[in-house]
Amino acid sequence: MEALKIEILNPKALKLIQEMQNLNYIKVIDEPISKLQSYLKKMRKNANTAPNLDEIANIVAEVRAERYGKK
Repeated sequence: MEALKIEILNPKALKLIQEMQNLNYIKVIDEPISKLQSYLKKMRKNANTAPNLDEIANIVAEVRAERYGKK
């Protein structure tokens, strides 16, 4: 069995996927989107250049190192 993550761009494709699920060809599992990911997606719509999750994680790691390293 193989697992894929698919972003549906056309509503007609969703109907096809649902039909394949009804025929037991595939199984669809909805994964919840984290609050951070949904917030970033919302903010990126209005920004020309937005950091990705790796860049944000690096910045957070740097700030934590500065904050907790001085104690």
